[in-house]
Amino acid sequence: MLEQETSNTQFPIFSSNNNWENLMEDKAFIQVFLADVLEDYIVKQRWYGGKSSKLKYIELSDYFRIQHHDEVYFGLLLEVDFEEAFYHHYFLPIAFVSDETFAQENRILPINLKNQQGFIIDAIHLEAFRKVVYHRISAALPVDKTPVQYHKSDNFEFPPYESSRFMGVEQSNTSIIYNNTFILKFFRRIYADKNPDYEMSRFLSDIKEFKHTPPYLGSINIIDSDNTNVTIGLMQKLFPNKGDAWEYFLKELQLIYQNIDTKKPVFTDFPDITVFERRKISELPEKIIDLIGLNLLNKVSLLAQRTAEMHIALGSEFEETAFTPTRFNNDYSVWLKNRLTYQFQNRLNLTENNLHHLEGYSLQLAKEFLANKNIIRKKLVNFDWTKLKGERIRIHGDYHLGQILVQDDDFCILDFEGEPESTIRDRKVKQPPLKDVAGLFRSFHYAIYATIFNHQDRFSSSQETLFEFGELIYKYLVAVFLETYREITQQANLSIGYTNERVYLLKYCLLEKAIYELGYELNSRPKWTIIPLKGIANILNS
Repeated sequence: MLEQETSNTQFPIFSSNNNWENLMEDKAFIQVFLADVLEDYIVKQRWYGGKSSKLKYIELSDYFRIQHHDEVYFGLLLEVDFEEAFYHHYFLPIAFVSDETFAQENRILPINLKNQQGFIIDAIHLEAFRKVVYHRISAALPVDKTPVQYHKSDNFEFPPYESSRFMGVEQSNTSIIYNNTFILKFFRRIYADKNPDYEMSRFLSDIKEFKHTPPYLGSINIIDSDNTNVTIGLMQKLFPNKGDAWEYFLKELQLIYQNIDTKKPVFTDFPDITVFERRKISELPEKIIDLIGLNLLNKVSLLAQRTAEMHIALGSEFEETAFTPTRFNNDYSVWLKNRLTYQFQNRLNLTENNLHHLEGYSLQLAKEFLANKNIIRKKLVNFDWTKLKGERIRIHGDYHLGQILVQDDDFCILDFEGEPESTIRDRKVKQPPLKDVAGLFRSFHYAIYATIFNHQDRFSSSQETLFEFGELIYKYLVAVFLETYREITQQANLSIGYTNERVYLLKYCLLEKAIYELGYELNSRPKWTIIPLKGIANILNS
């Protein structure tokens, strides 16, 4: 029986007649642990994704042992149900520690077991647990048919365990750095399927030997009681880097805007360009090269090359059906229209309900967005797949500057989990590769406007002037990127469509991405709503 006892601490102490190794067989413990303890713990975690919803109850979907010799830990698969009639699944490994001085900030429950007293904690905070996981992956057999399946790459031999530490603050996952050389990402929110990050990372580095993503080293997958394969962890090589491309672009753009603010150039003196034109760097006007800088333009061209090479690798598989390229068809068209019209209606409702939070140009753009709702809806549903000749492939799915690491003279692409709002099934739908390109273009746009917003107190130029230069810079960055991207994909015979098709798909995907972004900004940063609203307006006016 599980009984509550008095304690001289602020926590209740629970007792069980079972020892730790058999604790999960105590139904009373499970009931109290889920109903009275875990809710308060989980809602405080950064990886918990239900903060905007009302938690109804927590159920234990499944559990499994993670052990090595006599060391035993439990992995819990938790179903969190919400009042709004949906649910999430989360992974929580637990450990028992008896040392009173240990893990004071990470305790979930004080407990008296059959043979000792101690605390239940999140096992990831325990080095002994992290060491066991490292050992199980590094010693994994080529074929594992047990419910807890550890896997390692055939091309790599792990050195002995030396150390482990947390990578730092993360939102949806928890990453552990081993031996200052490898990184193991524990997926906290889990899905009843293989995680796309695991599938894509293993495919790109193991099968296609793509050199610009962290090499796949190993993984942990669970075969649950429904015989479903659930990804728990992904281990990769830790790439040396100088931060992500988002921070890099912000620094470069800040220098550009400081130069504009100091020299006060006349905007009309700069040659304009139509968005989606392609330009070689050698063909750019001297004034534009002086404005943006040759270094940033070269970096954009290199980023286009790496993006194209990633898509070429993803589009060159003809055996494994999950990665075989396919064409546009009616099934895809119906899926796309249904998904986007639902999302669009959600954003219309959010905008209408949040107009009172907006002011100035943001409010003007929001009103234009609402006034143009029928035009936008028509653009979304008029997706004529019969006119599209390009290929659909597995893509990154959430491609932006924050998903790219900057190295000395190169880039490394990471995090293939896909769009957070999408279902796991939707994330695996084959899409036009230009959707990734559009995601990166939206990231360029964000970086330009974020630079203005973050430093506007330092600039003496009017915000209108800064916006004008921002749109010009954006169009030239896009032009350089598209020229390199088209050249590389064409050389490899990756079919991304003819010129008009490419422009159509870019406009469509940019509109889709900006509508998606609008929801986040309205909920989190109303001041920044101007960025997706301006992106939507640009597409409507192009």
